[in-house]
Amino acid sequence: MLSLYPAIEPFAQYYLTVASNVVTVEGSAQEHELYIEQCGNPLGIPVVFLHGGPGSGCRPSHRCYFDPQIYHIILFDQRGSGRSRPQGLLTDNTTADIIQDMELIRQHIGIEQWLIFGGSWGATLGLYYAQHFAKRVTGLILRGVFLARQQDIDWVYRAGGAAKFFPDAWDYLTEHLPISQQEQPLSAIYQRLSSADNKVANGMLKKIQHWETNLICWQKSISPDDVPISEANKSASIIQLYYSINQCFIQDEPLLKHINKIRHIPTKIIHGRLDMVCPLEQAWRLKVHWPEADLAVIEMAGHVANEPKIIDALVRATNEFAKRN
Repeated sequence: MLSLYPAIEPFAQYYLTVASNVVTVEGSAQEHELYIEQCGNPLGIPVVFLHGGPGSGCRPSHRCYFDPQIYHIILFDQRGSGRSRPQGLLTDNTTADIIQDMELIRQHIGIEQWLIFGGSWGATLGLYYAQHFAKRVTGLILRGVFLARQQDIDWVYRAGGAAKFFPDAWDYLTEHLPISQQEQPLSAIYQRLSSADNKVANGMLKKIQHWETNLICWQKSISPDDVPISEANKSASIIQLYYSINQCFIQDEPLLKHINKIRHIPTKIIHGRLDMVCPLEQAWRLKVHWPEADLAVIEMAGHVANEPKIIDALVRATNEFAKRN
């Protein structure tokens, strides 16, 4: 079984200011400043890593799915996420904005095309970017596919979905909400999480983090006391709920409707059969609409990218794409 490549450090780290299709490096007063890093071989195969969430940001381990001798690895924290500034900013923060950011990053680095690697929300973003900029994409590696349909959002944030598997965590999440909001609590959760009253906001943060962690880490029971509370976690949760309320800003461009635009792009889909965040039906439906894509269903695996079986499948995929070049 393959494991991650050894830890590496970036050969370049910087901020890129983005707004109205204008880009400057450092020092600008414009709104969003994206944190960007480049690792591996600057002359290698370009690959861009798209983190999940929305709102979560990149971590050092995300550099390690790729052979650093072969790949030019590009990572960035999306608007308001991770180390990008200002943290948690929702202004001009939509899916359309992010794919434009990707184009600006690509142009700034000076590469013609790149491989797209994304999991969960990163898979959504990768599909959306490819459907708008197909000529810039050499391939797609998608993990834990999230199609951002209303039913996919409802699975996580409405009674009748994952709540049936985790009724204890769901009741803890919704117990103090008005009965009229308990079946469909997304807006109520968002309002409390965004409250100026820190007690209200942090109380809801603990509940929503507990709920989502149980879905992600289904192999073990998670106590509310195990959930860390921080401003970074709060910002990430607010962004994620903001996107969820707005159906990830792609309700007018459903991903499955535009598969013909990307049917020619070599694609590997990797999905855990026991994924409780993004049920396998989403990856399966994508495969049905896109027979040319290669779907690998990983048995006894869930949603997170650092499960050993998922790591093995992802590293095998990046190694296979490297051999094609």
